[in-house]
Parts: sequence; C-alpha cells; structure tokens
Amino acid sequence: MDRLLSMRAFVRVVDERSFAAAARALDAAPAAVTRLVADLEAHLGVRLLHRTTRRLALTEAGEEYLARARQILADIEEAEALATRSTVQPCGRVRVLVSPAFSYHQLAKHLPRFFARYPDVALDLASSGLLDMAHEAFDVSLLMTQGELEHGEFVAHRLATSLVVLAAAPAYLARHGTPRSPPDLANHASLVINSVSVPRTVTLHCDDPGGTCDGAEARTSEYLPRSVLAAEHADTLMAAAIAGVGIAGLPSFMLEDALAAGTLVRVLPGWHYTGLTLYAAMPTRKYVPARTRALVDFLIETFQSEGDPWLRATLPTQ
Repeated sequence: MDRLLSMRAFVRVVDERSFAAAARALDAAPAAVTRLVADLEAHLGVRLLHRTTRRLALTEAGEEYLARARQILADIEEAEALATRSTVQPCGRVRVLVSPAFSYHQLAKHLPRFFARYPDVALDLASSGLLDMAHEAFDVSLLMTQGELEHGEFVAHRLATSLVVLAAAPAYLARHGTPRSPPDLANHASLVINSVSVPRTVTLHCDDPGGTCDGAEARTSEYLPRSVLAAEHADTLMAAAIAGVGIAGLPSFMLEDALAAGTLVRVLPGWHYTGLTLYAAMPTRKYVPARTRALVDFLIETFQSEGDPWLRATLPTQ
C-alpha cells in the first residue's frame, strides 16, 4: 500500500465530502479512491469514516487521524518546495472559501488578470455565507465581519470595507417618489434578507451628520420596514430591486456595477445600515505554497483600500 497516496485520498474525501468528488479532484477512478481509503483503514485497524447512502462522517479516530494527516502532507509539501524553491513557479490548485455574492460580483471579474499572470494555477471555489473564521480545509478564506475579526489559528490580511446601503431602480423611484429622510422609508416597499439574525426594526447610520445626511443631527435613525419581499439570498433581492419591486439594502461590492450602469441608484446617500470588513485569511502554516501566496498577493493588490472602494466613485459631490 502506498501510505501517502492513501492519506491524500482520505484527506481529499473529507474535504470534498464524497468519494466521487474526491475522485474527480484527484483525476482518479472512484473505485480506486474507495480502495485507497479502505486499505488505509485496514492498515490502521480502525474505521475512519462512517458511510451512508446520503453522507459521510468522520469517526472519532478519523478526526484525530485527519489532523495529523494534514500536518504530515503539509510538511512533505514544504520540504519539496524548499528543495526546489529557486526554480518553482506558482502552479497547482488553490482551494478558496468565499461568499457566493462576493465571488459572483467581484472576484470572478478580476480572475482573467490573475490567470493571465499565473497560467499554471487553478482555483477551486467553494461558497458559504459570511465567514468570520478561516477554514483549515481551504488554502484561502475570504472573511467578512461586521465587528472585530475573531482571533484564531490563521493569518488574515485586511482588504477593504463594504458599506451596506440602500438602492432602488430609477423606475421604482419615479412611480413612488424618492425618500428624503429615513422615516420616509416606512412608506416604501422594502426588500429584506429573511434571517432570524436580522432585527425587525432597522437602524440607519449617518456618515456625516449635518452634511450628506440633509442636516441630520442624530447619527442614527430607526424605522420599521414595510417588507414586500423577504429572501434568503441577497442576489434575489438585488434582482427584484433592479426589476423595480422596491428598495433593498445591499453591500456596496454587490452594487458597484449596477450603480455605475444606472440600473440602480443610491437611496438616502450618506446613510448606511452597517459595514462589512473583508479579509483574506490563510491557516497558520510554516510554509505557504507559492500558488497560495500568489493568490493572496493578487487579492491584496486588487481589493486592499482604505474605506469603501466600491462606493467611492458613486458618492454624491457636495
């Protein structure tokens, strides 16, 4: 039995959550991957995975073995890279965990430059909701937090801040009028995220009291939105807003292109719901592969900015 090959197969099965997906990632036959993991279990004399028709789950022994296997494989990769680092160019696959919205509205449109620069690097993108902790199964996690980033066993590079602001289609505002102050929003159709973590009463924050907020003295204003559409996915709300259904509160990184094209316009410029801070994070390791470092450097080059780079060009001129 090739123990390292079996170990790699086991780790990939866990990461991909299925034997079939692991086989595709390893460019191997599913039967071969199944056999490698079975041989490893037979060699160890313990079951590493619980197998059912619907899902895989690690056994207690499997969880302990996985952590050691990851470290062993990382040490091997580090040793190989150190031996050849003078000639190695970034190559291989980088596993990235990123929110669907950021992947779709921002990351994808910048990838042609990345692949032109690093033609031998490939990316495996996995989607999740807002992340506040790097995942050890991924080389890079794009984190978004509303407050301070939690400490953990990862290295994080701050990129930028994205404000969650109000936007609507020009056609909707032509039919229903443009809100002039936060209390006016109670009379408008609102498009909201369907989540138990989102309060019924919404608090807006003024960027510049006495300035862009039409002379407002308070820094905050609360209102109860008249929700006509609640959805779990922000892209559904954005599509509905573009169609003229109502007013949506969305992160600026989603709105950048729509605001530039005029399909959506800011509502109550100078007010925002909250701010999301974006980080590129990697699990703490002694050695970072050249391909991973290349991607992180590219993310820093592309997105790192003071403040909100996606709204800077759309803020009103006073």
